[in-house]
Amino acid sequence: MDILEKTLEIIVLYDLYQALLTDKQREYFESYYFDNFSITEISENKEVSRNAVHDQIKKTISKHDDFDEKLQL
Repeated sequence: MDILEKTLEIIVLYDLYQALLTDKQREYFESYYFDNFSITEISENKEVSRNAVHDQIKKTISKHDDFDEKLQL
């Protein structure tokens, strides 16, 4: 699977399961995937570390995968 296909899959899963995420997870995810902000830009805007943003985005994607595996929508 190439990067474009993976990104599309991540966004489709987000559309399905976004209501199950925290506000912070939605904010970081949308800033990164929809608004094309870099992790550095998000961290500066939210006044948190780059690592915190990266971890939240990674956790969000992991949650999508878990939700999809369990709910199979």
